[in-house]
Amino acid sequence: MKYLLWFAFLYVFCTDGCRGSEVNEQEDFMLVAGPLIKQPVRGSGNAVNDAFDCSHPIPPGSRQYFEYLQSRGVTHFNVPLSWVQLLPTGLSSEPQQAVVSCYQTLLKQLLEVGLQPLVVLHGSTVPEVLRLRYGGWESQELVKMFQQYAQFAFQEFGSLAHLWVTLSDLDDVRHDGQPAGAPSPLQNILKVNNNIHQLYHQQFPGRVCFSLRDMSVITYCPVSIYFEQMDFLSVHIVYDCASASNFAQELSSLKVTVGLGECEYIDKVGSMYVYNVLFIFFNSHGVSEYNRIAEFRNSYQNVWNKFGTQTTTERDRFLNESFPSGFQWATSSESFKVEGGWLEDGKGQTIWDRFGHGGLAFANQTADLACDSYHKVDYDVYLLRGLQINTYQFSISWARIFPSGHRGSHSEKGALYYDKLINALIESGIHPVVTLYHWDLPQALQDYGGWTNASIVEAFKDYSDFCFSRFGDRVKTWNTFSSPWVVSHAGYGTGEHAPGIKDYVVASYQVTHNMIKSHAEAWHVYNDKYRKTQGGKVGIALNSDWAEPMNPSRPEDIAAADRYLQFMLGWFAHPIFVDGDYPATLKTQIEQKRNKCPLSEPARLPVFTPDESKRIHGTADFLGLNHYTSRLVNNSEGGCTPGPQGVGDFQAHVDPSWSSTASDWIYSAPWGLRRLLNFISTEYLNVTKVPIHITGNGMPTEYSGDTINDSHRIEYMKSYINEALKAIFLDGLHVQRFTVQSLMDGFEGKQGYSQRFGLHHVNFEDADRPRTPKQSAYFYSQVIKQNGFGLHKGGVFKGSEMQLSRRLTTLSPSEVPSRSKVVWETFSHQSKFQRKVYHYGTFPEGFSWGVSSSAYQIEGGWNADGKGPSVWDTFTQKPGSIPANANGDVACDSYHRLEEDFYMLRALKVKSYRFSLSWSRIFPDGRRTSLNQKGVDYYNRLIDGLKANNITPMVTLYHWDLPQALQNLGGWDNAEMINIFNDFCDFCFATFGDRVKFWMTFNQPQTIAWSGYGLGQIPPNVKNPGTAPYKVAHNLIKAHAKAYHTYDDKYRKLQGGLVSIALNSDWIEPKDVNVPREVVAADRALQFQLGWFAHPIFKNGDYPDAMKWQVGNKSELQGLPETRLPSFTEEEKNFIKGTADMFCINHYTTKIAQHATLRLTPQSYEYDLDLSVAEEGDSPTTAISNQRAVAWGLRRLLNWIKEEYGDPEIYITENGVATDIKTTWDDSARVFYYKTYIDEAFKAYDLDGVKVKGYMATSLMDSFEWLNGYKVGFGLHHVDFTNPNRPRTPKYSAHFYYQIMKDNGFPTPDDEKQLHGHFRKDFIWSTATASYQIEGGWRADGKGLSIWDKFAHTPLRVFNDDNGDIACNSYHKVEEDVAILKQLKVTHYRFSISWPRVLPDGTTKHINEAGLNYYHRLVDALLAANIQPHITLYHWDLPQALQDIGGWENDTIIFKFRDYADLIFSRLGHKVKFWITINEPYNVANVGHGYGAAAPGISFRPGTLPYIVGHSLLKAHAEAWHLYNDKYRAKQKGIISITINSDWSEPRNPYKQEDIDAAKRVVQFYIGWFAHPVFNGDYSNMMKTIIRERSLAAGLSKSRLPEFTPEEIKRIKGTYDYFGFNHYTTVLAFPVDYGKLQHYDADRGAGTIADRTWLDSGSSWLKVSPFGFRRILNFIKEEYGNPPIIITENGMSERGPIDLNDTHRSYYYEKYINQVLKAYLLDNVDIRGYTAWSLMDNLEWATGFSERFGLFYVNHSDPKLPRVAKTSVTRYSTIITCNGFPDPALGPHECLNPVPEGTSAPVTPLPSDNTVSFLGMNLSTSDAATGLNTTFALMIVAVFGAICSSYFFFKTRKDSRKEMFKL
Repeated sequence: MKYLLWFAFLYVFCTDGCRGSEVNEQEDFMLVAGPLIKQPVRGSGNAVNDAFDCSHPIPPGSRQYFEYLQSRGVTHFNVPLSWVQLLPTGLSSEPQQAVVSCYQTLLKQLLEVGLQPLVVLHGSTVPEVLRLRYGGWESQELVKMFQQYAQFAFQEFGSLAHLWVTLSDLDDVRHDGQPAGAPSPLQNILKVNNNIHQLYHQQFPGRVCFSLRDMSVITYCPVSIYFEQMDFLSVHIVYDCASASNFAQELSSLKVTVGLGECEYIDKVGSMYVYNVLFIFFNSHGVSEYNRIAEFRNSYQNVWNKFGTQTTTERDRFLNESFPSGFQWATSSESFKVEGGWLEDGKGQTIWDRFGHGGLAFANQTADLACDSYHKVDYDVYLLRGLQINTYQFSISWARIFPSGHRGSHSEKGALYYDKLINALIESGIHPVVTLYHWDLPQALQDYGGWTNASIVEAFKDYSDFCFSRFGDRVKTWNTFSSPWVVSHAGYGTGEHAPGIKDYVVASYQVTHNMIKSHAEAWHVYNDKYRKTQGGKVGIALNSDWAEPMNPSRPEDIAAADRYLQFMLGWFAHPIFVDGDYPATLKTQIEQKRNKCPLSEPARLPVFTPDESKRIHGTADFLGLNHYTSRLVNNSEGGCTPGPQGVGDFQAHVDPSWSSTASDWIYSAPWGLRRLLNFISTEYLNVTKVPIHITGNGMPTEYSGDTINDSHRIEYMKSYINEALKAIFLDGLHVQRFTVQSLMDGFEGKQGYSQRFGLHHVNFEDADRPRTPKQSAYFYSQVIKQNGFGLHKGGVFKGSEMQLSRRLTTLSPSEVPSRSKVVWETFSHQSKFQRKVYHYGTFPEGFSWGVSSSAYQIEGGWNADGKGPSVWDTFTQKPGSIPANANGDVACDSYHRLEEDFYMLRALKVKSYRFSLSWSRIFPDGRRTSLNQKGVDYYNRLIDGLKANNITPMVTLYHWDLPQALQNLGGWDNAEMINIFNDFCDFCFATFGDRVKFWMTFNQPQTIAWSGYGLGQIPPNVKNPGTAPYKVAHNLIKAHAKAYHTYDDKYRKLQGGLVSIALNSDWIEPKDVNVPREVVAADRALQFQLGWFAHPIFKNGDYPDAMKWQVGNKSELQGLPETRLPSFTEEEKNFIKGTADMFCINHYTTKIAQHATLRLTPQSYEYDLDLSVAEEGDSPTTAISNQRAVAWGLRRLLNWIKEEYGDPEIYITENGVATDIKTTWDDSARVFYYKTYIDEAFKAYDLDGVKVKGYMATSLMDSFEWLNGYKVGFGLHHVDFTNPNRPRTPKYSAHFYYQIMKDNGFPTPDDEKQLHGHFRKDFIWSTATASYQIEGGWRADGKGLSIWDKFAHTPLRVFNDDNGDIACNSYHKVEEDVAILKQLKVTHYRFSISWPRVLPDGTTKHINEAGLNYYHRLVDALLAANIQPHITLYHWDLPQALQDIGGWENDTIIFKFRDYADLIFSRLGHKVKFWITINEPYNVANVGHGYGAAAPGISFRPGTLPYIVGHSLLKAHAEAWHLYNDKYRAKQKGIISITINSDWSEPRNPYKQEDIDAAKRVVQFYIGWFAHPVFNGDYSNMMKTIIRERSLAAGLSKSRLPEFTPEEIKRIKGTYDYFGFNHYTTVLAFPVDYGKLQHYDADRGAGTIADRTWLDSGSSWLKVSPFGFRRILNFIKEEYGNPPIIITENGMSERGPIDLNDTHRSYYYEKYINQVLKAYLLDNVDIRGYTAWSLMDNLEWATGFSERFGLFYVNHSDPKLPRVAKTSVTRYSTIITCNGFPDPALGPHECLNPVPEGTSAPVTPLPSDNTVSFLGMNLSTSDAATGLNTTFALMIVAVFGAICSSYFFFKTRKDSRKEMFKL
């Protein structure tokens, strides 16, 4: 095809002095194109280029061409009118109407696309038909006719055009064929121009001029004439692109300075040939417009011209510079790739959920769990802190906020997740950037067409509005969409992505259309409603490759590369950033293809209306760019194939030399980023100046192989970031942010988890989804730290001085035992409740939170850079010394991995880091002469890095790793070490002291002395237990003192630091605190361990007397001439005492001490103590034997230090727990350890006044654990010692400890804050019992046997062989029971009826009236006392006769139960209004028929029988309910339901979906087993699915869970009037896989534990956890439709000695009932009543009488079984009287002043002064108990004595008889 290159025309509009012009300044500058031309005549040598004259229809494609021009910045279009075609006869009354209509259509088209017509009335040459009639311009007639023609044109077209040229090309007037010498026609032309000018302005507000082709024409007339007769001058110049100088000269004659861009042309558009040239108009301000004109050119060509000639060396040259200050460093994630929680908290399904579940992703993988970020906000923000980024870009899941896609389905829990994430980011100083849509459309919207449906625009607008309103107060940067091209292309075009639509003809383009409109609407919502108040920015993140011509020498390849970008980036960017419409290239290309392919439409591009274009244009405050790779593009004929390459006529390729990645799409071509940024800046941001945000850049690696050492990613990141730097630094582009994709590995769409983009490795095989930094994370962190690649100027760090609060005063020596025994006196008598109750609050501001490590344990590099060997190097390198021959040669490799350690410390946000210096790294042979500068450099880097991260270095000078060279001289057994150590310390103080302000000379000198030189367990492995430990300790103390004085004398004044020593001690608890010598033994143990060093340093410079006395006496007994304990001189004592500025203590466990006389030989420090120690057996074990977790010991130890050493400031410098090697990152045991130990430290501070100043958790990471090697770990971070990279992964405990530090302790949680308020006025206050537990009378008056009678009389079934034969004898004590109920002030009393008491064989064949009479008496007595009876029909005591025929397994029992219920309703229903059919069917079914731990004690069919029994119980309940409903309700007007029991369950690890799922299963298999059928109909889907699948997997033919028929479901559903609910405790759940075992627990698939901080009760299963009560009440509300709830049981047990002062029970009721109040008042749970379990101590089933739940104590040693009120009675009755909890702020409430009782007291009342009558005396309850026990003991002695006496009497008598027989 031949292309026509036409001349460029430059119109210069000179408007100075124009009169009547009303145009604004913006209109003064015009870019004009045109005109259209006629189709050239083919076959001729020259093309005909006459202007289009409407003699034929307007050419097709003209509109697209106009749109293209408008997109390129053209403002006006030249439209020459044809005088001849319009008025063929010359008469305005005879127009050619078709031509008029044609021009009108053309003008309207221009206006519709935003171009203003520049209408030319006529050229200069007189049309031939008029010339023949009138002659030339000298003819006045012709002038008159032209004026009439102008008037006609104004009338027809004046409303469509406001810019007119009367006559163009006036220079031709001189050459129009006029005879030589004829008068000039110019005067006539000027005259007619003047007339037309006046005529026009009488009718229209536009402008009129005439045009010159040759500027020399100006010389023919004065310029002033022109200005008087026109609004502007148009100069028309034929210009050759090669004649720039000539052009400039011509322009200079007009005194206008301009610049001209390159000449260009455009291909044929359809069958129309057009000028593709720019007509540039200047006003008098043309000089100021120079830059705008210069930029107007082909952007791609410009960029290619700029960079295409670069050599490879020039292109790849690295720029070592920094980014601008304030540059934003970011990383990112996307909701569906990381969040998981696909069905959590009501989230709706997304298209990616559907895609994954359809098996369309790699290996059928799904994003159901992904990285589990929905539960791991803290984990993710931890990583971000470690990276030290300042910006985090994440997307919101539309379906999590609006599950259906619409506001009406709003999920508050989903919104709360993002609130939590945003708040956590802000708290960590990280700017949140939110993407509203990253591909995960709600499936509900896709079901209606998704992005192809225009209604989605409004839905997205509404969703955006919600997000802006909810999060916009904190989020200041928004991306509406991320990579929308991928959605259009892969989601709806190729179908490779969700939703999998393959329609690149229509759907893909329609999707883009709707997304662009959605973006615009969201932007306008923000702009109109939120920008003013929130001050944020809204943009869009577009993705684009860079495209380069395959063959740079071929113009068509260059054009193809441009098209590639227009089809990818321009598709979205052009409408938003340029003109509100698609790029002309795109539109033209599609139009061409549509014309070329009439039979197979390749693409259908929607059209924006003018209003839509206007609304879209400019809707971005920044341009976000996602860029990953580049392509080489060549021109090709795409034919009629749909898709970008087919329609765009190009093909894309990659250079084989480009580095590949795990993705076949991404190849590394970093220079493309810089070029693309330049293209964007030129193409889209030349007018609208908004910044560029790089919103995504990264590359994937394979999911296998070396996942941590991702060097390929590092190279990729380094080069791409550097190209961004070049764009800023060299090209001056406004790039504000760089975002690395992505924070961590995730679900990568179709590729599943096979491709990894993350800076952090995620182990998708582990349910914890642990996140481990890759090497690229550390690299990126360094780039951020340096703000690029410039030379990093290290800061000059100076530590802040730590003022010495007070000098230690000399204290008197400790007594024996020390006065500190007050600690045992104060604490050892605490009850378990007092000891364990949790204390909330916060440490003082400035509290030092930190972590610890030591050199040998973590550094490695044992011989690197000149380091000398230490004693630990020598020891561990000897085979057999350490398990698995482990050593510290590499350890954590911290010597080479400082940045990785800094990462962890930053992430934790610790204030302090305790580490030790390796003496042999600084002085390889231990002496200054061997100084190793590289070792010094390492510690300088470490200290400087800490200071740069605002972390205080706490330095231990010696942590056991003595240089071997010094050990060769005797080590610490050699007194010369004192001076040698001092020299080392002196060097360290001088070298590091300007930054280090916290020094510890030694760590655990007691361990050095005893384990190193006594036991010989650790290096230097000297076994001399009798003397060496004492001698070594002596030297260590003196070495410490000398180092202290060196600092004090030489450095303190200048450096202002503190120096101390880190001592270690267990807490020692006496075996029996009431035995004085045991207290002395415990004190002695502390003095030998802690006082050995603390006493000289903190007291008087000498050893404690207990130690001197003990060792001295032992030595003398051993026949030694002097004590083995060295002595200090007076001078040494004075030198030693006071040599510590604070008390540093390492503590791990507590031991129990007992006095013992130990042997004299061999001589040993151990035997000198004369005591034995044992573990505290009630506390949890740890991975290290003899190191149990005994938290309460820490508080006591801190108090002992306070009392013993003059109340010093105390730093806990080590505290932590070991877990075994199998425990990696889910270390809940460590969490419990810290949770309890730190709280004990807080108690010491807050309650006891101990000056606790800091806490160091041990340790930062797993490390070489001395004699245990790598078998155990103390770390907050797991280290994989099998990986040479030593990857560090945060554990659960790291996040927990961070939270403690962030909160500065344990602020009182809302769960623990008491709510003041009252329950409803008619609230039910009750207490409860059960027939078998209290009645007794087991065979009285014809009662039949129950299954509990048989069970309790079966050996080994009930604890202590207890039974209910008598129980509390309530069968005979109605009056006494009612009396105590009145004392309790309850409104209701819940009790059960004994089925076998009224129906001995379980059937109505025989009714035991005597038994019924008992219940009549009880009910009547209750009513007389104004107490409403609440009757349970079945509380577990099934008639044995029914059990003998199958019990609940036999379907006939359903109707026998109904008959039994019928009898009770008929006899008692007129008096009883509250009924419960069955109590706790779960326990009946599972405990009785699964575990066999309750009657009937069946356990041999655990996989089926519990479910069968449960099935029958539900049907029996339903029948009883329907019976009452149908037969009795109308008359008796009562209510009836079933009571269901359940614990609440929380996940053991709240960050772990697997644990969360386990917790859900626990609840559904517990409460849901029976509640779901009753309240919702049928068993829950969870139960049915799990049991069915497990049954089938085990080879069974059907589910073990019976199925209800539809009729049964209908009959059971709704059989309730309220929800009867029993609740006691909460459990922590975790998954357990039982394999193919078939039973309830295996089906549930969960194990449970309790939080160690929860208070114990008398029952092993019951832990005090009030918060769970509110949560399960809310669960009932949400799960079962907020039914009325009556809490039918809640209480706490005790066991052991009797104590009527049951403060623990009062605490329990107060806390639990307050949670009920919160549920009622705050959560609108419909709670109608509360029942305390139990009224009195009774037979607690299989535990007998050993567990006591009663509010009243029942004295079973008294045959009368008196009921005695416990303290909890007063508390519960007060709550009842107050109907809740009055607010003390409102003053004393009348309910707190009880009115004297008006009823008779119980048979055995408790006196008001808490005394009881005992043997005629009034004694306190405790004294009475003691008396009772004593009396009981004396009775035993007396009985034993009587027996013995009788025996001897009879024996003597018998012997006498024998003697008589002998006689």
